[in-house]
This record gives sequence, C-alpha cells and structure tokens, in this order.
Amino acid sequence: MITGGTGGIGIAMAKAFLDEGARRVVISDLDSARVAEVAAELGCVGLVCDVTDEAQVNALVELILETHGPIDLFCSNAGSIAEGVLTDAPNDMWQQQWELHVMAHLYAARAVLPSMIANGGGYLLNTASAAGLLAAIGSGPYTVSKAAAIKLAEFLAITHGDDGIKVSVLCPQGVNTAMAPQSLGDGATDGIIEASELAAVVLDALRDERFHVLPHPEVGEYIKRKADDTDRWLKGMRRLRSRAAR
Repeated sequence: MITGGTGGIGIAMAKAFLDEGARRVVISDLDSARVAEVAAELGCVGLVCDVTDEAQVNALVELILETHGPIDLFCSNAGSIAEGVLTDAPNDMWQQQWELHVMAHLYAARAVLPSMIANGGGYLLNTASAAGLLAAIGSGPYTVSKAAAIKLAEFLAITHGDDGIKVSVLCPQGVNTAMAPQSLGDGATDGIIEASELAAVVLDALRDERFHVLPHPEVGEYIKRKADDTDRWLKGMRRLRSRAAR
C-alpha cells in the first residue's frame, strides 16, 4: 500500500515492488483521474484517499483487507513542501503540514497495525526527509513536521517491534520529482537523484530492515557530525543561512 502513490516517489516505489514480484500493489492519492491513470499504467490497484482524514484512511485499509487480503507493507508517503518560517508562514500552513506529515502517519499506523499484529507482523515505511534529520532553511513548517514524522517512526519501532512490526523512515534530499528543490535550505544539495534510484535504495533498506533509509548516503555523516557537536552544527547552519540571505 502506497499513499501519495501518483507522485514521483510513489510511482517509482510501486514500479520497484511490482518488478520484485509483489502479489498486489495498491496506490492511493487525492485526484481520482490521476489515480486511475497511474494505476492503469502500472497495472496495480488505485484508490482515492485523503490521508489527513482518519475516517478515509480507516475506510481505505478496511477496503483493502476485505478485497485484497493482508497488507504486508504500508508506505505512508504523501507529502508536500511549504516555504516560510514564522511571520511568513501562517498558522494554517503549519497545521496543514502537521496533518500531512505527522497525523497521516499516525492514522495509517492506527488503521493497519491491528491486522498486521494479528497476522504475525508487517512493515511500515514512513516518508520523511533529510530536512527532518537536519534542517531546511526557509522551510519551517516542512522541517519541523518532518522531524516529528521521524520521531513518530522511532516511537512506533520501539513500541511495536516486539509485535513483529518493522519500521523504516525514508529521508531523502533532492529527488527529481514535481516538488524537487534544486537546493535544500538555500544551499547546495548532494545531488538531485532520480526517483528510480531512490526506489532501489528503499528495496535494499527494506531487505536489511534498516530504520534510516538514506538515498543520499552523505546524510548519515551529517547526522553523526550534528550529534557529535550540536552547537558547532547550529553555528554552521546559521552561517549557511546568512550566505543564502545575501
């Protein structure tokens, strides 16, 4: 099951899973016409769902369980970018990002975990961002909500690991999709990769059951540097922000 399934990352993951021999792949998204188009192109099932509406997420999971059987892997992938920091990011933008990047993952877990646990296990893959592990300057609602998404994934892994539930969190930098930035945090990225490259990394990470899925491996080193000396890291990010503002 892949939410946000008609975007570049969602499509790439669906293709990769089908190529690997998945018995059934279901994608969902908001636009019914686009969902039907992508599902027909891929040869998978397409359903409409607003992942920020818990009732719709519950209905989606119930329909899949009744029609197609157990869900082995739920990819909570829907997301969007939002620019702004404080005064230039209104409350409704912060709330929208919170609903999409945090509550949608929570709704998915609530809906699918009972059946997964009853069946002896399952896998949750939540899409976050390298911005959640580090920071994207100029994108406060995005950065903060993606950080919360990572913490939620950690909490799920701790709470339900002994129930047979595996959890991974996908944290890319720039990916060549419709919402791809040419830079992150107004600074150079470590390269804009293709969605197919990301999907290949996802497959490897799921096989290895790695919690952090890092399509840009450099991010792993940045996490270590941040943990080793957070004050130094914050100073470096302020310097980056100052250069970008010139």
